[in-house]
Amino acid sequence: MSSRRIFVVGATGAQGLPVCRGLMKDGSYSLRVLTRNPKSSRARQLADLGDVEFVEGTFANEDDLRKGFSGCWGAFVNIDGFNCGEKTETYWTIRAYELAIETGIKFFVFGNLDYVYKKSGYDPKFRCGHYDGKGRMAEWMLGQRGDSDMGVSIFTTGPYIEMTVSSKTIMTPRVLDGVVTWMVPLGDGAVPHVSLDDCEHYVRWLFDHPERSDGMNLEVAIDHIPYADLAAAFQKVTGKPAQYIDTPMSSYFDHLPISHEPAGYNADPNDPATMTFRENFTGFWTMWRNSGGNKGVIKRDYALLDEIHPNRIRTAEDFFRREEEKRRSLGLGNLFEAIQSHSLNSILKLGEDGRKGKL
Repeated sequence: MSSRRIFVVGATGAQGLPVCRGLMKDGSYSLRVLTRNPKSSRARQLADLGDVEFVEGTFANEDDLRKGFSGCWGAFVNIDGFNCGEKTETYWTIRAYELAIETGIKFFVFGNLDYVYKKSGYDPKFRCGHYDGKGRMAEWMLGQRGDSDMGVSIFTTGPYIEMTVSSKTIMTPRVLDGVVTWMVPLGDGAVPHVSLDDCEHYVRWLFDHPERSDGMNLEVAIDHIPYADLAAAFQKVTGKPAQYIDTPMSSYFDHLPISHEPAGYNADPNDPATMTFRENFTGFWTMWRNSGGNKGVIKRDYALLDEIHPNRIRTAEDFFRREEEKRRSLGLGNLFEAIQSHSLNSILKLGEDGRKGKL
């Protein structure tokens, strides 16, 4: 067994699976993962990686967390805010961090999102609970450094570009009159999409280089991608017509049946701290409408990312080419056929689970 065992919270999520693959690829690390269902299809994918131990339980239980952390060298913690909601995620993130120190974890990597409320100058129209809930905790963690021997790195991502060709996401495309169409309220803004395949490399780098990554907030992305460019890239790669239609915020949410439900499906709808899906994602799209050209609210240091990951995906065109190649290697139809036939896979565990499950 590897001398460096990593405890992973969020291992069966969209990001967790490639992170675990990256850690296990050469035997330098072994894994202990927390899951509610060690017999699920995603858990079986993890088991196939090799030296993977399962702890059946939940992040909202101190005994389960202690059992997971105990005896491990490192931890990767990415709590599902869509499960519990911003308020509960805040508490359990704090406890996870504290328990990691209590049990002797040497290096802690936190799966994060941008603190957009702060980055916007605390402008209320940017409030996005599932982003702010993580972002403020990342700043809190970095402020604790020096009070213990545990090293800390922050891994800040964003919307996965896989979500643009996945079912049951807020950016799932449709075919209108033979044209692949993304209808979202983005205006002339841009989304700094993240590739899940690149997450595999970045998190491994953080664990491999604690002398540099301790205290770092590594903010990653492929590029700031306007959706007109996304559609053009899709059309160039597939040879099929594609378009982006800027959609008014009101029209966009009118077509989402869960708009008035809690953004965190286990959050108390009667709690004033609970944001609705519509409130949360209004802030989400407002963030990206104001981030075009890497000059707005949310920015990335692409030169740093080139240094850390020279072979990273850099464009939407590059991503779509890789996706088509993957589908061909698996004997699947092309992306256009999958979109047209409504047979896209669900990359998000949320979409796969159907907004259900306990903490």
